[in-house]
Amino acid sequence: MVRRHSPCARSLLDVGCGTGFVLSALQEAFPGLRLVGVDFRAEYLDEARRRLPEVELRELDATRLPYEEEFDVVGAFDVLEHIEDDVAALRGMARAARHGGIVILLVPQHPRLWSRMDTIGRHVRRYTRAVLLKKVCEARLEPVAASSFVSTLLPAMIASRAGRRALRRAYDPIAELVPGPLNGPFERLLDGERWLIERGVSLPAGGSLLLVARKP
Repeated sequence: MVRRHSPCARSLLDVGCGTGFVLSALQEAFPGLRLVGVDFRAEYLDEARRRLPEVELRELDATRLPYEEEFDVVGAFDVLEHIEDDVAALRGMARAARHGGIVILLVPQHPRLWSRMDTIGRHVRRYTRAVLLKKVCEARLEPVAASSFVSTLLPAMIASRAGRRALRRAYDPIAELVPGPLNGPFERLLDGERWLIERGVSLPAGGSLLLVARKP
C-alpha cells in the first residue's frame, strides 16, 4: 500500500508499534524511509529498541499524538480495535499526516466473529467496512482503497468459532499460536490474496480489513 499510494514517501509513523515487528519489515522494504514508532507500553518499546536501535521510538498514547503534518504515511496495524475512542486516535493520525499523505489501517473485521481470542486480546470491537469508513470520514480523511483479507480462510474461521461454541470447548490462547500442518497451504492461499490486493482488487469479506485514506 505504501508503494501503491505513496511511492515517494520519505517518512512513516507507526502508531501502536508494539515490539517493532512491523517496523522491522518496513525498514527492510524501505531502507531510506524515516521511521518513527509510538506505543503506550514501555516494556514493548524496550523490546523494539533492542530490535531497532536506530529507529526513533516514543512512549505515547495513540489518542494524544503531538505531531502536526509531519509524516507522508501514518499506519495503525491491528491497533484501533484496542482503543475506546478510536475516532480521537484517527483524528490524531490525520493531524500527523502531511496534506496529500496517507493513513493505512488494519483492523479485525465482522463483529459476528467475536470470540474468546478477542476478549483475551483486549479488543474493544471488531469492525464492519461501513463503520470504519464512517469513522475515517469523521476524522476528515478521504478513503482511497479498502479490501478485506484472510478471505479464503473465512469459512474455516466461522466453522472453528461455531464448533468451539457448540462443544463448549475451553479456549487455549497458546494453542492458537502453535504452527500446525495446514500452515503451509494456508500461507500460500494468503499469498494469493496479497497478490490480488497489491493489484487493486478489493476482496468483499474476510477476517480482517485493510483501509487506505488520504489527507486532503
